[in-house]
Amino acid sequence: MTATVLDPTSALVLIDLQKGITALPTVHPADEIVARGARLAAAFRARGLPVVLVNVTGAAPGRTEAGRAGGTGTPPADWAELVPELDRQPGDILVTKERWGAFHGTGLDAELRRRGVTQLVFGGIATSVGVESSARAAHEHGYHVTVAIDAVTDVDADAHRNSVQRIFPRLGETETTEALIGLLG
Repeated sequence: MTATVLDPTSALVLIDLQKGITALPTVHPADEIVARGARLAAAFRARGLPVVLVNVTGAAPGRTEAGRAGGTGTPPADWAELVPELDRQPGDILVTKERWGAFHGTGLDAELRRRGVTQLVFGGIATSVGVESSARAAHEHGYHVTVAIDAVTDVDADAHRNSVQRIFPRLGETETTEALIGLLG
């Protein structure tokens, strides 16, 4: 279902737009995803709405033969740094996660509730991992969920397509960056 309205208490959540993740080979050019995320962030900030910037620094414990995407070993020192194009502002909410989703083991829900947020707009990388996990958790926490479908990408085309075509429409609404900016008014 396409978005027709954004709650006046919406927030933008950008998932894993960080140096190490944006350097991975993705289905859609990462620089385009970052640019759309940055446009959304600027639009949300201009209207005084919260912007949540999420980065990942770890992985779930336990048996995971697949390891971290992109290889094994120690990542570069700047791997988890947010890309500068996002123009992080002092009022932005920074969430550092160690799991796929932005809610597990973080204070994200409390930060959003404190601000009276009722709707979350998602963008980021990877569609089927961090974005989908966070959108599912947002839905389970009772938030209205919207995904900016041209502001997400994945390292796997089939996984991306599955999330966009099958999962996100069941969780809430989907829309383009331009249309969402238009809905902000």
